[in-house]
Amino acid sequence: MGTPDHPLPTPTTQAGREGLAALLARPEHAVVALDFDGTLAEIVPDPEQSRAHPGAVPALSALAPKVGSVAVITGRPAGTAVRYGGFADVPGLDHLVVLGHYGAERWDAVTGTVNAPAPDPGVAGVREELPGVLRAAGAETGDEDGVRVEDKGHALAVHTRRATDPRAAFEALRGPLAALAARHGLIVEPGRLVLELRPPGMDKGVALAEYVRETGAGSVLYAGDDLGDLAAYAAVETLRTSGVKGLLICSGSEVPELAERADLVLPGPAAVVEYLASLARHIGA
Repeated sequence: MGTPDHPLPTPTTQAGREGLAALLARPEHAVVALDFDGTLAEIVPDPEQSRAHPGAVPALSALAPKVGSVAVITGRPAGTAVRYGGFADVPGLDHLVVLGHYGAERWDAVTGTVNAPAPDPGVAGVREELPGVLRAAGAETGDEDGVRVEDKGHALAVHTRRATDPRAAFEALRGPLAALAARHGLIVEPGRLVLELRPPGMDKGVALAEYVRETGAGSVLYAGDDLGDLAAYAAVETLRTSGVKGLLICSGSEVPELAERADLVLPGPAAVVEYLASLARHIGA
């Protein structure tokens, strides 16, 4: 990838090749939808230090004017993703949409505002009980090391990446956190060394399917890296049955469940960003 003289990596599946061909043939009818953490930004121990790859905004600002729509779909609050991504007031991203909290929130570059529902009351109950549940489970906590809680407002995420044994801490907390979530009408969304407690009924698949219907797109590219992206993959697979062409990209191979269903696996955010930049160069070339 570098110039239009260098071909884009070829998807390994027929459906993926058809999705890429449809996007290149009629880019004005395409949606490019992207996860944030692990796809546009590297996974870091402290989620508050996450930032988009330096090439992400230039790549997106080159691509966005050439396709029907670009959307970022993330479990983070929409406003947080906008700040950490550096997406506001960027020439070329005038119509970017960020769907936060798995689609429950929406930020539109056109207005620069976030539309969001009131928090689910179950989140407040979980917030109050969570410290005690973590203590009872023997979880090590601290500002620098151990298990960390990220309060997203509409959800709470428990990160084990900084624990002495991150995988053991993750597995030890799955049961207690599932029970806590159930008591308050929430669900637990597992990810890469993170367990997120959030309201049911909204996921990246629902968000993506609704957005594709809203735009009337004829093709969709979706890129993600974690278990939470499986719902978006399923949505693209369903859209294909209705005639919408789709290309599924997996950022990294740490989550086999995702990589095995992808049409194209790229080795992390730097490669995803370069793919988007190369895609922009190929459109209309």
